[in-house]
Amino acid sequence: MTQAAIYGLEGFVMTDDERDFFRDADPSGFILFRRNCESEQQLLALTDSLRALMGWDDVPILIDQEGGRVARMRPPVWPAFPPAERFSDLYRVAPSSAIEAVRSNARALALMLRSCGINVNALPLLDVRQEGATDIIGDRALGSEPMQVAALGRAVLDGMASAGVIGIIKHIPGHGRALVDSHKELPIVPASAEELEVDLEPFERLAKSPMGMTAHVVYEAWDPEVPASLSPIVIHDIIRERIGFDGWLMSDDIGMEALQGDFASRAGGVVAAGCDVALHCSGKMDEMIAVASAVPAISAEGQERLERALATIRQELAPLDFAAEISKRDQLLALA
Repeated sequence: MTQAAIYGLEGFVMTDDERDFFRDADPSGFILFRRNCESEQQLLALTDSLRALMGWDDVPILIDQEGGRVARMRPPVWPAFPPAERFSDLYRVAPSSAIEAVRSNARALALMLRSCGINVNALPLLDVRQEGATDIIGDRALGSEPMQVAALGRAVLDGMASAGVIGIIKHIPGHGRALVDSHKELPIVPASAEELEVDLEPFERLAKSPMGMTAHVVYEAWDPEVPASLSPIVIHDIIRERIGFDGWLMSDDIGMEALQGDFASRAGGVVAAGCDVALHCSGKMDEMIAVASAVPAISAEGQERLERALATIRQELAPLDFAAEISKRDQLLALA
């Protein structure tokens, strides 16, 4: 049975220990980082080896390739992509041009990923940028106005899907108010339920998205005890019911310092709270063994959600030209 976990790897090739572990664990997918990306040939060989081991062509192989600060595939091997803020700036001048620009950017990004065997990208951020918040979101945000964030986010999803890559909306139910970086400590958001309507709006507008990622953030208005990733209240009442999201839901990386406890309790906790899968990124074998000891097989609902997500990129793709998409994006960005 497929396990309710996604794992990282240590390096440029799958080790014998990783091969044995993944064969036994049968994870729901994999996530790649800069430590895994050396060249196009190497990366394609790595993703090919993961597909061959798992025995299914569209096993989810994820990456965080946003553009700007967050990019695992970097120059000089791969081109740099602009941060989301560039499209937000253009939106204030020419909304329709910004939507076209971000769609072309997402299409080019997806073409680059797909050529290396990657079929899922942790993008778009639907976090609404808030003044005074930590800059961990900052220029990664698509704006500070919910409708703008949703409009640009939809174009990102559509652009990537047209080139065969599934997007992940993040960080549900919104990371934009956090005053600290959840990679380093636990953010606590004291905003009222009424104030948080702003944060929810982009996720509500894109509730039909195929995949989503939770936020390691405490929202005092909903559950003052635990972060959203570990909260059955937030996952069921807010994410599933209030927002209406019924896509494949993963936690943010359970290795982040916002969470406490050992890896078994973190992994088991996010799945018990209602995430379809626990996301574990470090590639460290002792941590992965602990995660595997605590997570169950993916639920029937989780498997069905994953199948639905994968179906969005199984259709015949129209021919696309990377250089043409980049050129179109740059011409439109010049308007700002």
